[in-house]
Amino acid sequence: MVTDLEKSSEQIDTLSRHSEEYHLYVSKSTPSANLAFNEGHQLKKGLEARHVSMIAIGGALGTGLLIGTGSALAKAGPGSILIAYSIIGLVVYMVMCALGEIASFIPLADGFTGYCNRYVEPALGFACGYVYLFKYLLIPANQLVAGSLVVQYWVSPEKMNPGIWITIFLVIIVAINILGIRFFGEIEFWLSTLKVITCLGLILILLIIALGGGPTHDRLGFRYWKNPGAFKEYTDSTKKMKISGDKGRFVAFISTLVTAVFAFLGTELCGITFAECERPRRAIPKAIRLTFYRIVIFYLLSILFLGMCVAYNDPLLTAAKGSTAAASPFVIAIKNAKIKGLPHIINGCILLFVLSAANSDMYICSRNIYGLSVAGYAPKFFSKTNKRGVPYYGIALSFAFCLLAFMTVSSGASEIFTYFVSVVSQCGLLAWACILFIHIRFMKACEAQGIDRKRDLVYRSPFQPYGSYFAFFVCVLVILIKNFTVFLGKPFAYKDFITGYIILPIFVIMYFGFKFYYKTSIIPSEEVDMVTYRDVIDAEEERYAAEEAENKALREASGNPKDKQWYYETFIGWLF
Repeated sequence: MVTDLEKSSEQIDTLSRHSEEYHLYVSKSTPSANLAFNEGHQLKKGLEARHVSMIAIGGALGTGLLIGTGSALAKAGPGSILIAYSIIGLVVYMVMCALGEIASFIPLADGFTGYCNRYVEPALGFACGYVYLFKYLLIPANQLVAGSLVVQYWVSPEKMNPGIWITIFLVIIVAINILGIRFFGEIEFWLSTLKVITCLGLILILLIIALGGGPTHDRLGFRYWKNPGAFKEYTDSTKKMKISGDKGRFVAFISTLVTAVFAFLGTELCGITFAECERPRRAIPKAIRLTFYRIVIFYLLSILFLGMCVAYNDPLLTAAKGSTAAASPFVIAIKNAKIKGLPHIINGCILLFVLSAANSDMYICSRNIYGLSVAGYAPKFFSKTNKRGVPYYGIALSFAFCLLAFMTVSSGASEIFTYFVSVVSQCGLLAWACILFIHIRFMKACEAQGIDRKRDLVYRSPFQPYGSYFAFFVCVLVILIKNFTVFLGKPFAYKDFITGYIILPIFVIMYFGFKFYYKTSIIPSEEVDMVTYRDVIDAEEERYAAEEAENKALREASGNPKDKQWYYETFIGWLF
């Protein structure tokens, strides 16, 4: 499985870029990766910087923010969740910076699998690739179910079977994905734009309510931080258990730390889009640099203002269930402030969030199986693409697993499906840990081979090497304590234990099983391939830069007209 990567970089340098001899050399040195360059197996580079940036935002904004924060607030209080989301936000930032540095150096078509194979070892690429695939085989079905639940806020299941809504949503996301990367990118751009507007609007509303600008004119300030308090003691109503004092508050905080992780999951999915980006070395750093501001504005400000407007013991919050607007703490804050009409608008926004997530999840699933295929870990036909560069067999695979959503139409199957979906909740954490470990190995390879990260890289992750080590430690810790509350009190919730931890032994078995069968080992830093495809990316970057310079010259020659391009670059383009 490990190819001949020991050939000297000088041999590659003697070959002309894009020449027959170069591609022949590449074919000999990395036959599995070269499949992505073959006719009928190529992805199209149809994403612009603005698409990548907004997909990065879209991956981080979903029902985990609009709804999931409510259960976290009810569980631990406003102080705990602000600290927990801040810690995990820092971890997410370090994950994205690590991914940005690796991907902007040489973006690979086989995604996380390819980066593992190149900088660590094939066994990790195999395990990480399939664990990440498990998540995105099942998550789209879960999003479709959530969408059908959101619609029930307006139309009861007695009037219209939820299966009808699942069918409608499924047809929509399949159509968007099959029409090509350019169409997908444009749809996600505008959906993510609406997400951003929604979140900014909600943050502004919460601030106004906290300052007494609502119909009640009640200035809340930090009232709920004092009464009932900022830190709640841990309680479990199913086991009729309560842990009092500082110990109880600490346990509640730790449980919220786990909840915060799942609110941020999906942020890393933009890394899969990098292979279809037109100018990755310009687009990737821009998308990653904005991550810090997104985390601070959309998550931390939301959490801070939410804790000011809703008490953790609010009756509407403790009674909230499901995926509709009624379960959103933002809606509860609006209801308490006596603002009418907005819950329906927010429910529509939640539906938008869910459909966008289902759309991008199907995309990630198809590209992930594509990456496994070009790496040689999945059947070759999964890497076949149509004239639009769409891996249609990957779309078909995702569609087949989306049909699991219809299990929820039956009440008996619905419970099984709930446990089935919870199995994959740990996959994202493992992917984060793998990305950070890849980055640690990448930095060691740069040091061993004389590559100056400050001078030779277009983007360099900050706070290194300590940032990646810290984030890696937190990821491993949360993986181990994910469902620790099952051990508290009686009876022992064995179903939650199994579904919460089963992915971890599967990952370990796949890693060591592959490692022992193919006798692979971690690639020494001195032997990591830092050359192959690098000049291809250099040449592509030069071509795009030349085209941009030519267009700029033409605009200047024509008097720099204030057309659509001018307005975009002047007022919007700087964001991306």
